[in-house]
Amino acid sequence: MFARLGRFCFQRRGRVVIAWLLFLFLVGGLSSFVGSGFSASITVPDSETKDGFDLLEENFADNGLDGRQGQIVFKADSGVDDPEVQAAMEEMFAFAASKGGVQVSSPYEDPGSLTQVAPPAEDGSQVAFASLNIDGDFDDTASSELGKELRNERPQIDGLQVEIGGQSLAEFEPPETEVIGLSFAIVILLVSFGSVLAMGLPIGTALAGVAIGGALTTLLSNVFTVPDFATFIGVMIGLGVGIDYALFIVTRYRSEIHYGTSNLDAVGIALDTAGRAVLFAGITVVVSLLGMMIIGLEFVSGLGIAAATTVAVTMVASITLVPALLGFAGDRIEVTRWRGLIAAGLIAVGLLAFGLLGTPAPLGASVLLAVLVLVLGSFVPVLKRQVPVPAPKPMRETFWYRLSRVVQRRPWQSVIGCTLILGILAIPLFGLRLGFSDEGNFPEDTTTRKAYDLVADAFGPGFNGPFIVAVGVNEPTDAQAVPGLAEAIAADPGVANASPALPNDPENPSAFVIRVVPTTSPQSQETSDLINRVRSDIVPVATGDTTLDVFVTGEAAASIDFSKYLGQRIPVFFAVVLALSFLLLMMVFRSLLVPLKAVIMNVLSIAAAYGVVVALFQWGWFGSITGIAPAPIEPFIPMMMFAIVFGLSMDYEVFLLSRVKEEYDRTGDPVESVADGLASTARVITAAAAIMVVVFGSFLLEDDRVTKIFGTGLAMAVFLDATLVRMLLVPATMELLGARNWWLPKWLDRILPNISVEGHVPHHEDADFAPDPGAAPDGEPVLVGSD
Repeated sequence: MFARLGRFCFQRRGRVVIAWLLFLFLVGGLSSFVGSGFSASITVPDSETKDGFDLLEENFADNGLDGRQGQIVFKADSGVDDPEVQAAMEEMFAFAASKGGVQVSSPYEDPGSLTQVAPPAEDGSQVAFASLNIDGDFDDTASSELGKELRNERPQIDGLQVEIGGQSLAEFEPPETEVIGLSFAIVILLVSFGSVLAMGLPIGTALAGVAIGGALTTLLSNVFTVPDFATFIGVMIGLGVGIDYALFIVTRYRSEIHYGTSNLDAVGIALDTAGRAVLFAGITVVVSLLGMMIIGLEFVSGLGIAAATTVAVTMVASITLVPALLGFAGDRIEVTRWRGLIAAGLIAVGLLAFGLLGTPAPLGASVLLAVLVLVLGSFVPVLKRQVPVPAPKPMRETFWYRLSRVVQRRPWQSVIGCTLILGILAIPLFGLRLGFSDEGNFPEDTTTRKAYDLVADAFGPGFNGPFIVAVGVNEPTDAQAVPGLAEAIAADPGVANASPALPNDPENPSAFVIRVVPTTSPQSQETSDLINRVRSDIVPVATGDTTLDVFVTGEAAASIDFSKYLGQRIPVFFAVVLALSFLLLMMVFRSLLVPLKAVIMNVLSIAAAYGVVVALFQWGWFGSITGIAPAPIEPFIPMMMFAIVFGLSMDYEVFLLSRVKEEYDRTGDPVESVADGLASTARVITAAAAIMVVVFGSFLLEDDRVTKIFGTGLAMAVFLDATLVRMLLVPATMELLGARNWWLPKWLDRILPNISVEGHVPHHEDADFAPDPGAAPDGEPVLVGSD
C-alpha cells in the first residue's frame, strides 16, 4: 500500500500539489472568514475556586467580581488630583466603560476600603489605578484587541505615564524567531546532504504543514478551549516534525537512487520503508498529544488537540506531498549548481537577520539578491557549474561506524557515564513547583510589565494579585460570624489589606465577599502558603459551628487548585503514554527488552530536560545572561512537554532500531547489525536533531515566558535524546544484551499483531558500502544520504 501510494503521488504529482494548494487556500480563507475564538480559561472542575466563582456569579454578577481583570495604571508627577490629569484620565475611563462588557472602577470614585490611590512620593508624584472587569465572553483575541485600543487611547500629557495592566489585555506578538531556526535548517541540510533541492523539499513540506495546521487551530479554537499560545506550540512542533519526516523520506529516496534504482521505484521503496516509519512515529506523537484529553480539563485538551492537528497535517504532507515534489525534482535532486547554493545561502542570511532584528527589510533584500543570482546564473558560466561533492567513504569507514564499535567495546563505561550525566541534570526536577507566573515576568519594555512595576512599587506586590473570599449564607443568623472572619483574615501577617465583608444585599444578605491583598506577589510561594493557611486554619476557626459556605477564590487560588488537579492526574497520563509506547514498540520490533530500554531511556532524557527547565526558569540560574526571572513552572507544561518529547523521541527510536532490526534479520549478527544500523542512520538523525534543537532553541529569544520554556525544554530533550541516548546508550545496552535484544516469548509472539515499519526492503549486494559516485546523474560525484 505504501509503495503504491508513493508511486501514485509521484506519477500524478501535478494533481497532488494542486490539491494541497487548494486545501491550503480553502482552510486559510475559512479561518480568516470565521476568525478565532482563543480562550485561556483555566476553571478547574470540582474545586474550591470553581465553587467560589459560581457563588460570585450568582450573587455579585453586577458588581465587577466575575470575568477577566485588567487595570489602567497611571503616574502623575503633579499628583493624580491635578485638574488636567483628572480630566484626561476620566475621559479615558469613560472610553473604556463605553466598550460593551467592560466595567470600570475609577480611583476618582469611592473605592471602598481598598484604596486605588497611593500616597504621594517624596518628589510629589503619585500613582493610582482603575480596575477593569471584562465580561467572561471576551476571548483572548477580543481581550487583546481591547488592550490595543486602550493603549492607543492613552493621553499624551507631559508628566503623566499611563500603562495598561493585566495579562488579558497584554500585547499579542506572533513569533518571529522561528525564522532563525529555518535559517540554520537551510545551512545544516546543505552541509549534511549537499543538495539544494534535498534541502528545500523538507523545509517546504514543513512550512505547508505549519500553515495548514495554524489555520485549522484557529478554526478549532471556535469549538474547543484553545489558548492563543497554542499557535506558537504548533509552529515549533510543525517545523520540527515536518522537516524530520520529509527528511527521512527524501534521504531514503536518494539512497535508492544512488544504487541505480529508477526514480519511480525509489519513491515506492522510500515510502514503503521510511514512509512506514514516518506514519508510525507520527501516529505515536498524535496519540500522545490526544492522550492529554484524559486529564479532563478543556484548557489542556484544547492544547493537545491543536498540537496533534498540526502533527497530523505534517505527517500526511510528508507521505503524499513529498513524493509529488520528488516527481518534479527528478534527477535534479542530486545536482547542485553554484547559483542555487549561493541563492540558498542568501536566503538563510536574510532569515537570520529577520529573526534577530525583527524587521523584514533584510529578508526582502536577500530574496531580491537571490533572484538576481539565479537569473545571472543562466548566463554566467561560473554560476552554472555544478558544486563538487566529496566522494563518499565506505560505510564501515565512517565516523559513526567507528563510534559504535568504540562504544560497543566499552559498553559499561558508556551506560554508567550517560546515566550519571542524565541523573545529575534531572536533580532540579525534585524541586519543581507548579504554578502560574505573573506579569512581573513580562519583558521590561512592555506596558503590562510597566503597569505591574508601578503598582508593586507604589502599593506593594500583593496589589497585583488580590484574592477573594466568597461566603454563602445558609442560615440568616450565621451572617453575624462573617465580620469576624474578615477580621481574622486581616490579622494574618501575610495580609497587607483585607476589606470588610461586603454583602450582596444589605437588608437580607445571602452572600458576602471579602477582598484580600497579600503582602507578596501572586506567583510567590508565600502567597500560596497564605491561601492554604486561610483555607485550612483561619476559616474553620472563624466560622466555628456555623453553616456558612466559605470559598477562597480568585486567580492566585485558581493557580493552586489547577496545579493540584494536574499534579494528581499527570502520573496517570504518564503511565498511559508509557504503557502504550511499550506495547507499540513491542509489536513493531517483536521484543520485550528493546521497548523496555526505550521507555527507560526516554524517561531519563525527559527528566534531565525537566531538570534544566527548573534550574533556568524556576531557580533563575544564568538569569543575568538569559534575562529570565525565577517563577513557578506553568502546571500544564510538564505534561505537554512529555507528550511532545516522548513522541519525538519515538521518531529516532523507530528510525534507528528499524535499520538495526533490518540488518539483524539479514545477517543474524547482533553486534555488527547495531554498528551498521547506527552508521546507516546516524547522519540523518544527527541532522534532523540539530535542526530541531535550533528550531526549538530559537524560541528562547521570544518574549513570552511559556514559549521560552517550551522551546528550551524541547531543544534540550531532543539534544540529549539524539546524542547521549541514541548514539551512546542504545549501542552500549544492545551490545550488553546481544541476541537477547530480540527475544520475545513464543506465546506472546503468537497473540501480538504484527506491525512492520521495515516494509519490503530490497537487498543491494554492496549494501555494506556506499554506492559508486560514478552512478550519479551526469557523472557528478554525490554526497551519499545517510541511508
